[in-house]
Amino acid sequence: MQSKRPNILIVQADQLAAQALPCYGNQIVQAPNLDSLAEVGVIFDSAYCNNPLCAPSRFSMMAGQHTSRIEAFDNWAEFPGDIPTFAHYLRANGYQTCLSGKMHFVGADQMHGFEERLTTDVYPADHGWAPDWRNPDHRFDWWYHNMSSVTQAGPCERTNQNKLEYQLWGWSILCCHNQSSLLLGSVSV
Repeated sequence: MQSKRPNILIVQADQLAAQALPCYGNQIVQAPNLDSLAEVGVIFDSAYCNNPLCAPSRFSMMAGQHTSRIEAFDNWAEFPGDIPTFAHYLRANGYQTCLSGKMHFVGADQMHGFEERLTTDVYPADHGWAPDWRNPDHRFDWWYHNMSSVTQAGPCERTNQNKLEYQLWGWSILCCHNQSSLLLGSVSV
């Protein structure tokens, strides 16, 4: 009899340190959904990212290579489409792969091995979203940030990404529910 393969769910968040989570001992924060995942999943106690910036860190994790080897030095770096990722390897081994959320994929390849993507990236695939350091007050569109997002960084009530992030969670939950229903042979919406 063939052994059942595990389901794999990777949750990757920006600016979230382990000490901020209850499953790592934080007594103040309440995160019941993450706690539930931690109870049945794997908790790493010695995991470190290869880069303090979000996009290079993501690329390094996906490729299993150091950021200098894949030339991912900042958030504007293009993640080359010819570099295999864990999604390529999972698909080659019969897994269904689905991506939801921002990845900062700059360049033509917006999938990097995933067979399905629930939404586009929050940032355009080109370099148009990067603020111009030489023209700090310029916005390429009325809703987008300029250099004030760097020069006036700090606590805020709401970002331009909050609404998208709530939608992503909803679509992700629906996708997981639909996939589990298909695997169990039932039909539900």
